[in-house]
Amino acid sequence: MEHPGLLAELLLLIAVAAVGIAVFERLRLPSIAGFLVMGALVGPGGLSLVDDPERVQSLAELGVVFLLFEIGLELPLERLRRLWKRALLAGGLQMGATIFGVTGVGLALGLQANAALVLGGLVAMSSTALVLRVLSERGEIDAPQGQLAVGILLFQDFCIVPLLLLVPMLAAQDSGALREASLRVASSCVALVALYFAGRTLLPHLLDRAAKLFSRDLFSLLAFLVVIGSAVLAERLGLTLAVGAFLGGLVLSASPYAHQLFAEVVPLRGVLLGLFFTAVGMLFEPTEALSQWSGVLWYVGGVIVLKAAVVALIVTLVLRQGVRLGVLSGLSLAQTGEFSFVLAAAAAGAGLLAPNLQQLFIAGSIVTLLATPFLIGAAPRLADLASRGADRLAMGSEDVRETGALENHVVLVGFGLAGQQLARVMRAREIPYVVVEGNARAVQEAVARGEPVIYGDAVRAPILRRVGVHRARLVVIAISDPLGTRRVVQLARRLAPEAIILARARYILEVDALDGAGASAVVAEEFESAIELVSQVLRVFGLPEGGITRFCAELREEGYIAMRSMPGMILDPWLAELLEQVSTHWVDVPEDLSSTPTLAQLAVRTTTGASVLAVERADGTESNPGADFALRPGDRLLAFGSPEEVERLRARLESERAHDLPAV
Repeated sequence: MEHPGLLAELLLLIAVAAVGIAVFERLRLPSIAGFLVMGALVGPGGLSLVDDPERVQSLAELGVVFLLFEIGLELPLERLRRLWKRALLAGGLQMGATIFGVTGVGLALGLQANAALVLGGLVAMSSTALVLRVLSERGEIDAPQGQLAVGILLFQDFCIVPLLLLVPMLAAQDSGALREASLRVASSCVALVALYFAGRTLLPHLLDRAAKLFSRDLFSLLAFLVVIGSAVLAERLGLTLAVGAFLGGLVLSASPYAHQLFAEVVPLRGVLLGLFFTAVGMLFEPTEALSQWSGVLWYVGGVIVLKAAVVALIVTLVLRQGVRLGVLSGLSLAQTGEFSFVLAAAAAGAGLLAPNLQQLFIAGSIVTLLATPFLIGAAPRLADLASRGADRLAMGSEDVRETGALENHVVLVGFGLAGQQLARVMRAREIPYVVVEGNARAVQEAVARGEPVIYGDAVRAPILRRVGVHRARLVVIAISDPLGTRRVVQLARRLAPEAIILARARYILEVDALDGAGASAVVAEEFESAIELVSQVLRVFGLPEGGITRFCAELREEGYIAMRSMPGMILDPWLAELLEQVSTHWVDVPEDLSSTPTLAQLAVRTTTGASVLAVERADGTESNPGADFALRPGDRLLAFGSPEEVERLRARLESERAHDLPAV
């Protein structure tokens, strides 16, 4: 039977990748695992629909080129500047400890040193795309565990470049070859620096010239030329295609055209990346994996336990963020990443990964990717179990003992920006309060300023008992962790049934859960921003301030029910009526009045229907002004009336700018 052509095989791969991502998205499983599984299904070890994966491997590797270019282009430098200390410390320790641990285990199992080291690098990388997606769906990207995960993932993404550069050195067989490989890597690093500065000088000018021609087609072609050109040029200089693409993206990340470049390359990147992982899956031999099933299970268990334990220990002992946060962060990173497959392909090409070890890695990695959503979902329960035996107050013990005498006070959980502002107001009003904060550094700074802040995890009952939550009048939860907020609400309601519990939430999906957990009121940031937008729009169209205030108050009073209704539903009529009711509101007198008319001359009551209750000016306020009271430019009138009457009053005042007063 004649082999199908390359075009037919590519068509088959695209179709298979589409089916895989559709099925796995429907099952809410990682799309990367879907590509790998479908590739194994059609490859030589499965249905043999593609019996020679090497024919499409080179084209599929373009997916890695586009992925690395995108990573460099989208590198969040602003976020990196905010997280660099944590990313460098936690990420560096995680990479080092994981590589060291896996290398040690590999040597104990009889692997050669270079193969064991490569395996350590493969295991150390986590899946940036998968972890960020799952955390985003759960609303935990801005939570403490999400921020820690982002910092560590950023560091891991950086590490792929030096790891790829080390592959030739590890592949050297003797001292002469090692010396030659070292010189090649050194020259590659020099070429890397030269290429970076050359690109920094030339590429922005090239894009600027192209953009000024206002040709969309030219810009699209130039975008692909930059991606492929930087990769090929780097390869000619002794680097790899992936490293060159990453460097090209990094050079252009600060360019004003970075967003347009991203928009141009992303569509093709998605297709090629799907082809890459599908092609990697075709290398998977199910029979080989089944023959060493015990090794696959040991690999999966070892990766999950080792990576989760390493991250948890770093977060708990080094960053001093608590056991619960350590477990949450550790389990979110307990998988093999997409860059591991890139590194594995380079290592296999250099002869560093034996076929049986490569099969074990691919099979085990697929399982860890499939397990990640379930591990992150189970992480809160496991974190609670792990933290039960870890109750401790590492600092502020004297302040904690003093809180035992507090009654009718406020317990504030979280000392971020919102917590600090609330504490400032309570301190000014002499309202007694005590703060529980899980960030050790923030506690140190607050205690140094004399704030009643203790270190602890508020999801633990002994912490809340120690701050007298059962005697508190109010409990305010102002942390950014949605799951942690819910658990603190549940615990506080159980320990203090009579207390008022006020919780902060970011998104609409959290409101019902917090209500069910026992919150007396929920301040939803997503709703509050929407209410503020609505009120600003209503002010622009001249609706009375009193009506707007009542309207917004009723939205909050009803627990945002009106805003949580179906988008196509009409606003409840009684809410709309609030905007039409008679109320008081301020009206400004124009600065350029043609004269100083009295209220009688303006005939405010008869021509507008509104009543002026007071006039405010720089030298005082006149209450209930008489008909002969003369207005001055810049006065403010406190008017009483319906929205239409107030609008007529504004128009009457505006008319005084253009013509003289009529005779009375």
